[in-house]
Amino acid sequence: MNYRLLARLFGIITGALGVAFAMCIAVSLYYMRAPGEAAALVGFGRSAAVALLLTLLFEFLGRNASRRLFGREALATIGLSWIVATLLGALPYLLIVPNMGMANAVFESASGFTTTGASVFWDVESLPRSLLFWRALSQWIGGLGVIVFFVAILSFLGAGAKMLFSNESSVQAADLDSERVQTGVSRLVRLYLLLSLMMALSYAAAGMGWFDAVCHMFTTLSTGGFSTHNASVGWFQSPLIEWLCILFMAVGGTSFVLLLRLRGGSIRGVLLRNSEFKAYAAIIVAATLACATFNYFSPSVPGTGLASIPGYVRDAAFAVVSVMTTTGFATRDFDNWMPVLHTLLIVLMIVGGCTGSTAGGVKVARVVIALRYARRLLERSWRSNVLRSIRMNGRPLASGECEDTNGFLIVTMVIVVAGILLMSFLEPRVSFEGSVSATVACLFNVGPGFAEVGPMRCYADLHIATKYMLSLLMIMGRVELFAILALFAPALWKKF
Repeated sequence: MNYRLLARLFGIITGALGVAFAMCIAVSLYYMRAPGEAAALVGFGRSAAVALLLTLLFEFLGRNASRRLFGREALATIGLSWIVATLLGALPYLLIVPNMGMANAVFESASGFTTTGASVFWDVESLPRSLLFWRALSQWIGGLGVIVFFVAILSFLGAGAKMLFSNESSVQAADLDSERVQTGVSRLVRLYLLLSLMMALSYAAAGMGWFDAVCHMFTTLSTGGFSTHNASVGWFQSPLIEWLCILFMAVGGTSFVLLLRLRGGSIRGVLLRNSEFKAYAAIIVAATLACATFNYFSPSVPGTGLASIPGYVRDAAFAVVSVMTTTGFATRDFDNWMPVLHTLLIVLMIVGGCTGSTAGGVKVARVVIALRYARRLLERSWRSNVLRSIRMNGRPLASGECEDTNGFLIVTMVIVVAGILLMSFLEPRVSFEGSVSATVACLFNVGPGFAEVGPMRCYADLHIATKYMLSLLMIMGRVELFAILALFAPALWKKF
C-alpha cells in the first residue's frame, strides 16, 4: 500500500472542502444580520482552519510520494476519501448547531455528500442560511463524486486516474469516448456546471428567490433532496416549479455520458437506441400512471373529479421521479398513499437511476441485464440446445459482464437483509415497514422512507448506533459497495 500517495490525495480533498467552507463564510457574511449567522460564521471559520491544518498535514505526510497508483490504492482512496469527507463535513453541524451530537452530525454530513437527503432536523427553517447553503453544497459536491472532481484536475495520476474513476462511479472510463480519462471527466464536470447554471436560472425565473434557487439547484441536479424548507418543494405551492423539478430530477437520473453524446448526435440516435434509457423512461411513465390511477380511486386521497386529474398526475410524477432518481424531494406525504403504492415506491428506490448519473439504486442497466438473464434461463429450461446472447444497446454482453451484474445484486441483497435485521435489533419500537424503508432508503441514497421515517418526518429519534450504521450504508451505497467492503479485507493493507 502506497500510504504517502494516499495522504497526498486526502490532502487535496481536505483542501477542496476548505474552499467550500470559505464559500459558506462568504454566505454567512452576506446574511450577517440574520439570526444565528454570527455563530455560523465562527463555526465555518473554525471548520476552514481545521481543513487547512489537515491539508498541510497530509501534504507533509505525502511529500515525495510515488505516482504509481494500483488497484489497492484506488479502492482505499475511494472508500477512505468518502469517510474523510464525511467526518470533516460534520464539523459545521457540530460547531454551529447547539446540542447536535457527533452521531447526528456524521449522519447529516454523510447524507449530504452521498446525496441521500435523509435528515435529523425537524425544523430546517430555523437553521442559519449559511448552514442551509452548506447542506445543499455538500450534495452538489457529492453528486458527481468527490473523486471525479479531483480526477479532472490531477494529471500526475496518469493511468491511476482511470482506476479511480471506474471504481468510484458506475461508468467505465472507456465509456467517456476519450483517450485520456481526465479529458472525459473534465467534459462531465463542464456539463455538470452548465446544467447547474440552467437549473438555477430556471428556478429563479419560475418564482424562487435566488437563495432558494441556488440551493435547490445544488440538490436537484445531484439528486440529493435537501431543501431550505420543512415542506420541501411543496412549500412553494407552484405547479411550474414542481414540473421543472420533475424535469431536472429526471435529467439528474439520466446517464451524463449519454447527455454528452447528444452534442454529436440526435435524440433518436443516442437516447432511443440506449436500452437502459428506454427502460428508465418506460418505468417512470408506467409507475406514474399506476400511482395516479390508484390515487384517483383512493378515498384517502381527496380530489374533485375529472378536474383534479392533472394534479393527480403531477403528484404521482413528482413522487415517482423523486424516488426513482433517489432525490427525495416531496410535495405530498406519500406515506398516506395505498399500501400497494408503498411497495411500488420501494421497488423504485431499489432500481434507481441510470449508470453514470447522480442517482443511487442498483441502476436500471443491472436490472435490465438481470431480467434478460432470467428470461434466458427460463427459455433454456425447456429449450436446452438454444444459445441466445444477452444484448444491451444492440451489442452482445460477455459472460463476465453478466456474472459481475449478478454478483453485485447478490451482495446488495445480502447487505439489505443484514441492514434490516440490524435495524430491527437496534430499533425494536420501529415498525417493520419503517425498518425496511430506512435501510433501503439509506443504502440506495433515497432519503425519506415510510412510517417512522416518512417524507414529512426525519431520522432524529433513532438510536445513536442506528445513525452510524445508516451513515455507513449511505457511503457504501454511494460508492457501490466494494470500495467500503474492501477496507475490511486485511490483504488490502499489506505492504509489498
